[in-house]
Amino acid sequence: MTTAMESSQFQSEKMTFSVLSSSAPVMAPRVGKLALAGRKTLSTPHYIPLTSRGTVPHIAHDMLRKETALNSLYIGLEDFITKKSPSPVYNVPVSEDESPLRRFICASDDMPLILAPRRYPAIPCPPNNTDTSIAILTSVGFRQLPAHQYLDSVRSLKPDIAIGLADIVYGREPGVKRRAKMVDRTHAFTQDALERLYGKAVPAEQKASAAYFAPVLPLDNAQQSLYLDDLQDELKSRISGLALYESASLSQIPESLGALPRLLLSQPGSPHDLLREVSLGGDLMTLPFVGECSDAGIALDFTFPAPSDATVSASEPRALGIDLWSADNAKDVSALSEGCECYACRKHHRAYFNHLLNAKEMAAWALLQMHNYHVMDLFFAGVRDSIQRGTFEEDMRSFTRVYASELPQRTGEGPRLRGYQLQAGPHKRGPRVYGRLDDVSQKFAESQSSIATPDTDASGLEHHGFAQKA
Repeated sequence: MTTAMESSQFQSEKMTFSVLSSSAPVMAPRVGKLALAGRKTLSTPHYIPLTSRGTVPHIAHDMLRKETALNSLYIGLEDFITKKSPSPVYNVPVSEDESPLRRFICASDDMPLILAPRRYPAIPCPPNNTDTSIAILTSVGFRQLPAHQYLDSVRSLKPDIAIGLADIVYGREPGVKRRAKMVDRTHAFTQDALERLYGKAVPAEQKASAAYFAPVLPLDNAQQSLYLDDLQDELKSRISGLALYESASLSQIPESLGALPRLLLSQPGSPHDLLREVSLGGDLMTLPFVGECSDAGIALDFTFPAPSDATVSASEPRALGIDLWSADNAKDVSALSEGCECYACRKHHRAYFNHLLNAKEMAAWALLQMHNYHVMDLFFAGVRDSIQRGTFEEDMRSFTRVYASELPQRTGEGPRLRGYQLQAGPHKRGPRVYGRLDDVSQKFAESQSSIATPDTDASGLEHHGFAQKA
């Protein structure tokens, strides 16, 4: 692979993205740096951690700062829409240049925040999107999010990056007419958003401070060609990046937009899928499988490039993770991954995790989450080094040869599901774990009635078989 140092650069008032190493403007792996004023610089390719109500699931804020290298957050606005109007997130007292969203979720000042209309992965909603709104699932049920409300939120909450509204169909394959409507609506959402947030008619003090990532639909090039043409001809000066909903869309990016950073919302199922997305030119990725593995009691265990001394069997490649529910780990005092320096591996062993999971202790999932994100940090660092060395394709083939094609299957129970993790529709209530207090009191009283005590009279003693009245 040939490399071209400083092959391209995108710069705006809000963000700078430099491609440091790449063999082509599109459809090729590349290393870059994304810089936002006053925030940590993101080295790409990299991942964006997903949040639940603004926090990374299972990891407390102090542990996130001290024991992880997480350096950005993906936040869904629908997490903060409640019955109250307006939501408490809008009422946080802040200074003029401070972000209410950042203050509300207690994020570090140097951590880039990415705001999207929906959490990820998104839950299919029974209501349909409309020409002026999209359907969302909030903590109080399904509702519509008007486009103007989302834009007002971008302006007032002041995230670092805002992902544009898109008419996406979840849970089913859209028909021909529906695809055309998806393009028309997304095109209109994008045009309206850029005009309202950054247009010439908007006073300077009211323009949004966020960098805007325009959505690219999961459709073929012919179906959204007019929209893509408009992005590169008329709207290019106001967009700072692209948000794509499947890796195949990377092939549709025009060369004139090749310098923009690309955020993939494609839900990869394994590190093999991630490597494929990187090979096609993905810069930032979201990784739902990390949290899913942590919830399932699976500790990720792989490196990139693959170990050179790995013994590979065609029938038994190396597993991508360790199922800590397995009884094989009950007495194993080794670390989760050999040589791992994360907090979980420094402090604890597999047998302890097996105990925590069986005892349903929350610490199990917190520690696993920290370990699994540490594994991904090292994975992406190896990917970036490999691209810069020019050995990425060879290292990718070696990784495919050494490791199993899929992550381990889930065998144990996970933590309690949050409401939006459940599928839409009625749900059967689980059995009661604790009975009512009066039920317990009644059972206790019944048990006490069968026991002789010092106060029991002669009739009671005879009843219990201790004596017989003469």
